[in-house]
This record gives sequence, structure tokens and C-alpha cells, in this order.
Amino acid sequence: MKAAVYDNPGPPTVLKYADVPDPICGPDNVLIAVEAISIEGGDLINRRSTPQQPSWIVGYAAAGTVIAVGENVRDRAIGEKVAAFDMRGSHAELWSVPASRTWLVPDGVEMAQAAALPISFGTAYHCLITKGGLREAETVLIQAAAGGVGLAAIQLARDAGATVIAVASGSERQARLRSLGASHVIDRLEKDVVEEVLRLTGRKGADLVIDPVGSTLQASLSALAPEGRLVFVGNAGGGSLNVDLWQPMQNNQTLHGVFMGSLFERPAVYRTVSQLLEAVAEGRMEVVIDRAFPLSDASKAHEYAETAKPLGRVVMTP
Repeated sequence: MKAAVYDNPGPPTVLKYADVPDPICGPDNVLIAVEAISIEGGDLINRRSTPQQPSWIVGYAAAGTVIAVGENVRDRAIGEKVAAFDMRGSHAELWSVPASRTWLVPDGVEMAQAAALPISFGTAYHCLITKGGLREAETVLIQAAAGGVGLAAIQLARDAGATVIAVASGSERQARLRSLGASHVIDRLEKDVVEEVLRLTGRKGADLVIDPVGSTLQASLSALAPEGRLVFVGNAGGGSLNVDLWQPMQNNQTLHGVFMGSLFERPAVYRTVSQLLEAVAEGRMEVVIDRAFPLSDASKAHEYAETAKPLGRVVMTP
């Protein structure tokens, strides 16, 4: 099969489109003929900085058709359309993944949407509701709101009855965020995010902050209300995650770290992703896709995802 691989970490140009052996469908796995691949933030981080074995196939998320089923698998069948998550291997024509990390794709959901939904919407829900405890009429600040997790968080917070303050630059992107449910959008290039949040909340601050950036953590804490909650998820901004913890201690604030890699097979998380796929099928949620590339142009796709500030997810098709 064809796949996008790298031998040594580095810039997008380390990715090569190459012939590699077909994966083996293990007894607890399904083998998927991949139709859409979602480029996730973790894919970019791994490719930039994580040494792996030669011809390593990067990639967390994809969707496609089941073409083989392991002998221990009872709840999947050949021909079914599934979305899938795993810690490696999605940047390929074929992908062998544990059946427990796949979700049936409802009618009406495009495969690109299905590929992008589990990580972005599953993460956003876990941050907002499970860890963040978002309640109706609260105010939530969403950093990097034009990314996949941010766009999902806007819609989920909207449906929870919260006031949503989103951070994003560019007039077209800001308009799109408002159409999805953001009450206010702050352009970080034009205004001080902390001061604007304090102004919008009558100097109180946000009850909940979702931060997938990392480098903005100190600002997120400064924009947080006393006894508020900060959920930090990922490190899209790169660099170290250093913050002064004196302020949150004095203000009785709560900090939650979220890493979803080990959580998707938990029954509650798994059910939530299935319900969110149904919500997309029914038109109640929207998975925003910025642009699609062929898998053969994986290096260009990664470069675009890193540098072009896409609105939503970048996907690839084999």
C-alpha cells in the first residue's frame, strides 16, 4: 500500500509518499480501506519532534470502509463505514486498528467529517462538560477557537446555554465563529485578550477557559474568574508549559489537564462520540473542513495545517 512516512522527525518535507507493507488485521482489530484522513495537532507534533522507527506512519484519525475483521471481533462487519482513532498509522491507504476504537458512521455524515469528529468533538466535550463542568449561563473563553477543538467547543458550549468568548483573528474567521454560536470574538492581534475578557465580564473573568495552545496558559489564568476552571489540552503553540501557580492558589481556581489518547475506549467517552456523530447526521452540529489534499501531497498538507491558520480541520484522501 501507499503511505506517508518519515524516518527522522523534522519539517513537513521529511514526509515521503512510499510503498510499505500492508498492515495485518490482528484478532481484536479491523482493517479499514481509508477514505479520509484528518490531520490532528498531535500528528504535527509527532512529525516535528518524535523519533520513531524507520518508515514510521504517522496519524491518529481516519474514516473508511471495513474490509477485514479480526477473529475476536463481534460488533463489526465487512462493508461497514467507520471512523477510527489510534496512536499511529492513519496516513495510509489501509489501516489496522482495534475495533474498540472505531465508531459506525451514520447516514448523512461525510467521511471527511467522520474522520475529524472523534478527536475534535470528543476532546471538546470532555474539556467543557466532563472536566470543565460547564453550566447554563456561565461564560467560557475558548483559546484558538478557529481550530478543530475550538470550533467544536463553540457549538457544544452554545448548546449548553453558555456565553461563548472566542479568540481568533481575521474578519471572515470571526464571522464564521459567530455563526456557530460565539457571543463575542476577540482578535488577539488587535486587542489584549485578558483585558477584553475582563471588560466583557464586568471585570469578573470567565468561569471556564479551554486552552489547546499551551503558550497562552498564563493569559488564560489571568482571564479566569475567582474559583473558575481552566482546562488545558495539548500544546499547539509549542514550547514549555510554564505558569505561575500562586495566582490560581490565591483565587481558588481549578486546573485540569486533558490528554484524550487513553480515554476514547472508556464507555462514557465512546458513547459521547457516537452521540456526536448522530448530532452531525441530524444537522445539529457541524464539522468544519478547511481544505482537502491527496495523501500523495502529505508534506504540503502538513505545511498548510501548520502555517496557513486553517479554519477547522485539514484532511487528506488516499
